Amino acid sequence: MLEALLIGGTAFLLSVIIGRPTIYFLTKFKILKNISDDISDRHHNKLGTPTMGGIQILLTALIITGIFNLENRLSILLPFFAITACLLIGIIDDLRTTISNSNHGLSWKMKLIYLLCLSISIGLILFYQLEVQSINLPILGQKFLTFYYIPIAVVIIILTTISMAITDGLDGLLAGTSAIGFAAFAVIAFIQGQVYLAIFSFTMVGSILGFLWYNAYPAKIFMGEAGALPIGMSLAVVALMTGHWLLLPIIGIVFVLEAGSAVIQIIYFKLSNGKRLFKMTPLHHHFEIIGWSENQIVIRFWLVGLIGAIVGIALAITV
Repeated sequence: MLEALLIGGTAFLLSVIIGRPTIYFLTKFKILKNISDDISDRHHNKLGTPTMGGIQILLTALIITGIFNLENRLSILLPFFAITACLLIGIIDDLRTTISNSNHGLSWKMKLIYLLCLSISIGLILFYQLEVQSINLPILGQKFLTFYYIPIAVVIIILTTISMAITDGLDGLLAGTSAIGFAAFAVIAFIQGQVYLAIFSFTMVGSILGFLWYNAYPAKIFMGEAGALPIGMSLAVVALMTGHWLLLPIIGIVFVLEAGSAVIQIIYFKLSNGKRLFKMTPLHHHFEIIGWSENQIVIRFWLVGLIGAIVGIALAITV
């Protein structure tokens, strides 16, 4: 555990160091945030803030992992691959929303096709190469699955990735909640004896917290899809590698609430002939409209995420 924590601390320092040149680079090349018309009245002051800051997080994670956590640990190449492949689509999306001066990046249809192909590849690698074919059930223990594991893994990866992308919307919200999620799975991986996976997870925690140094309200940089998509996918991969993917909705309770609110809103809107259950979705916008400050929302969502992580770790221990 000491090694994992020290490497996580190193990742935090490197991320903080990388942060300023990242902000300078993004500002110089005018990779700046455009604000959706739907929320422009409340977030107009954020217009022009550098985005695509996820490269700060992921560059840090890749450097630290490459130095400290690859030797004789080839299974770490899987989350390494997931980050790199998903980063590509995130960068393309962010560039379309900035350089082309548009509020809209790649369509969700295109993203889903890409994520589906990538998720299938990861599912096949998990099942056939790494022989990760089980689910850990609280109290009941470990249960092995047949090839049905592959479509389950695909669904988990896609839903987690999309949910985390939806959550990204307020200063520090996704950064804080995702760091909590990785920390929870780091503890679980360490308890299992998967030290290499715990090191990778704490590396992600440190990298994300270094980004949060600049992303905390008022944010000097935004994560963008270049951060949200790879972070979501890598968290799903880590959960699958621990076998505790059933705990993802608990440890990632905030992501469930955010994405779930959007789905419920759409269903209710259609069934009620145009009525709305929430003022606006995802959920953090609802609380903005009813009067919560941005800091109140973010900190309270962090607390909910922290409770979910504690409960998730407790359930994992019972296996």
